[in-house]
Amino acid sequence: MKWLLVAVLTSLTIFSALTQSHLLHGSPVNSLCADLIHPANYSCTEHSIQTKDGYILALQRVASLGPRLQSGPPVLLQHGLFMAGDVWFLNSPKESLGFILADHGFDVWVGNVRGTRYSYGHVTLSDTDKEFWDWSWQDLAMYDLAEMIQYLYSISNSKIFLVGHSQGTIMSFAALTQPHVAEMVEAAALLCPISYLDHVTAPLVERMVFMHLDQMVVALGLHQINFRSDMLVKLVDSLCEGHMDCTDFLTSITGTNCCFNASKIEYYLDYEPHPSSVKNIRHLFQMIRKGTFAQYDYGYFKNLRTYGLSKPPEFILSHIPASLPMWMGYGGTDGLADVTDVEHTLAELPSSPELLYLEDYGHIDFVLGSSAKEDVYKHMIQFFRAKVKSSSW
Repeated sequence: MKWLLVAVLTSLTIFSALTQSHLLHGSPVNSLCADLIHPANYSCTEHSIQTKDGYILALQRVASLGPRLQSGPPVLLQHGLFMAGDVWFLNSPKESLGFILADHGFDVWVGNVRGTRYSYGHVTLSDTDKEFWDWSWQDLAMYDLAEMIQYLYSISNSKIFLVGHSQGTIMSFAALTQPHVAEMVEAAALLCPISYLDHVTAPLVERMVFMHLDQMVVALGLHQINFRSDMLVKLVDSLCEGHMDCTDFLTSITGTNCCFNASKIEYYLDYEPHPSSVKNIRHLFQMIRKGTFAQYDYGYFKNLRTYGLSKPPEFILSHIPASLPMWMGYGGTDGLADVTDVEHTLAELPSSPELLYLEDYGHIDFVLGSSAKEDVYKHMIQFFRAKVKSSSW
C-alpha cells in the first residue's frame, strides 16, 4: 500500500511518468548560466540571495549579446510547481520567453525558489532535515518572491515587471496583497493565473484529492517530493508497468495541450522536474477541497497557536492596488487554471486586467508551446512596453 500511495502522488509532476528511466541520467544542477544561457550566446551572471528564514536562492541575469537599444526595465520570471528558472529557456532562443525578452532589450532576471536544484541550500539546515521542507507556496510568496523583488528593486533602483506561471501566479497574487511588495512592481503578467482551485478538472489530480493522498503521505513521514531519487523513479516505473497507461499522463494532470512538442520530452527531462515539499502539495490540495485562497490550514488548535484564529487567514485579492497594471493569459483546455476559477479571481480583483484567452491552449502551452511567441509573448511584450514610463526606451 505504501508504494502505491507514493507512486500515485508522483504523478503530480508534468514529466515524471513519460520517460521515467531517463530521470536517472545525470542532470545539470550547478549553473543555469553555463548549462543553457551561455551556449545560446547570451550574457548571463549568477546571483544569490538569502531569505529572512535562511534559504539561499539563485537568481540569473540574462541579456542579449546582439545589437539593441539602451537597456530596458528589469523583468523577473517566476516559474511554476516542479519547475525552476530553466523552464524559460528550454525551447530555442526564438521560442523561449527568457531569450525573447532579452532580445527585446529587457533586463531579464530568473527566479528559482527554495528546494529547486539551483537554490538547494539553507544557512543551517540540510536538505535531509525534516525542517528544510517545512514550507508551502505561502512561504515561497512571503519570503522567496518578496526577497527576489526587493533585490531587483535595489539593484536596478526602479520598479520591476513581474511574470509568473501557474504556482508562480499563486505566489504573485499572495505577495502583491502586501503593500511593501506591490509598491516595487511596475506591472504583472500572469500565465495560467491561479488563486482559486476548486474547479480543477484534471482527472488524475481530482482523484488524488478525493483519496486524500496528501494526508496519507504525510502520515507515512515523507517531507520531500524528489522525482530524481532512485525510490521514486522505481515507483513510477512500477506504476506505469501494467498498472495504468502512462502515455496520457500529461493530459490527466494538466488538461489537453495543443502546442506542446512531445518529441522533446527526453531533452526536457534533463532539467525537469525539480523537487518540492509534501507540505506544498498538501496546501494546494487544501485549496482544491475548500475553495479558498488562504494560508496553510494546520487544523483547529494549531491554527489558534499559529494565527490566533480557528481558520487560516485568507489572502484578500482586493488588497492588490487597483493602480497596479495586470495582464493575464489563460487557456480553454487548462485542467488546473480552469476558466471558472480565473473568472472568480477576476471578480475579486479591484481592477480589470488586460486578458488574453486562447481556447485551444492548455497549462504547458504557455511556457513550452512552440507557437507561444506569436500567440502569447508578443501580446505580453506589447503590454509591458505600454507601461514603461520612460519614452526613451
